[in-house]
Amino acid sequence: MFQRIQTVYMLISAIVTGGLPFVFPLWTDNQKNEVFFTSSIIYISLFVLSTVLAIYSIINFKKRQHQFVLNRLNMIFNFILLGFFVYWSLNLSGEALVSEKGIGMFLPAISIVLLVLANKAIKKDEDLVKSVDRLR
Repeated sequence: MFQRIQTVYMLISAIVTGGLPFVFPLWTDNQKNEVFFTSSIIYISLFVLSTVLAIYSIINFKKRQHQFVLNRLNMIFNFILLGFFVYWSLNLSGEALVSEKGIGMFLPAISIVLLVLANKAIKKDEDLVKSVDRLR
């Protein structure tokens, strides 16, 4: 299970979406207050859903196709989360509420890159298994 590189990628993705939002703020407002992902139920639910999907995908290491589909679904949820952040940051007028964006807004992008790398490795494993089946 952990000897495969895609498991490492999915584990790092789960850490990025499950642990790092508690460490890195999404943005800092004008009063220098750091705003974390717990400010909105949408952010909480999407981060938790992304983490659970990554962990569930790690557990399903015997079903590569199922793992591939779960990672794609996880990427969709991360794109939705990233879309919320981009919409929120572009919809503001000037320096009304946010004075500085934090690294927490880019965590879904990091997770998407890791999930793409995991899917690439899963596809490589699947192709290897299919080639061995042809030889039998």
